[in-house]
Amino acid sequence: MWLIKVKLNRDDVVAKVRAIRAAAPNPRLIVDPNESWDIELLAAVHKDLAALNVDMLEQPLPAGSDAVLAGFTSAVPLCADESCHTRRDIAGLKGRYDIINIKLDKTGGLTEALALKQDALNAGFRIMVGCMIGTSLAMAPALVLADGAEFIDLDGPVWMAKDRDGGLMIDRGWISESDVPLWLMRCITQG
Repeated sequence: MWLIKVKLNRDDVVAKVRAIRAAAPNPRLIVDPNESWDIELLAAVHKDLAALNVDMLEQPLPAGSDAVLAGFTSAVPLCADESCHTRRDIAGLKGRYDIINIKLDKTGGLTEALALKQDALNAGFRIMVGCMIGTSLAMAPALVLADGAEFIDLDGPVWMAKDRDGGLMIDRGWISESDVPLWLMRCITQG
């Protein structure tokens, strides 16, 4: 199943999603306001977005504004991105978000990311694995996290002018290793 992720500010949200759905009626759809909404806008649009089959709203409110979500029931699952960096953040997100976006750069590395994933699952959260802009080699450890994740957004290398040679290949949204496994490539370049 294809997945489209769109970044939308607070202007004409429902009209924009309606236009996206007209052009792409079948793919799963993530809307990422990048912290640009407030609770009033979220309350005004969440039911319309659910009717347009939006699968997730990623961090609609500014990080640190999570308290206003207590008692709010969104018709579209909410995902904590900037509001969740490490396991210490989970307790404050319970009952406010449905999904946690785990990024290696935010957690500080694979060890904490794996622990965050397990603690989030234990707390009943669904999992998204995301990334910052980086090379294929930077994305490779996130593939370990991606196992069992409901949403995977590892497009960091696509945004770079040039990725490292022999890294992950990304073709129409599908990620695969090159002919040289990343662990061997690293040994070759350092040796």
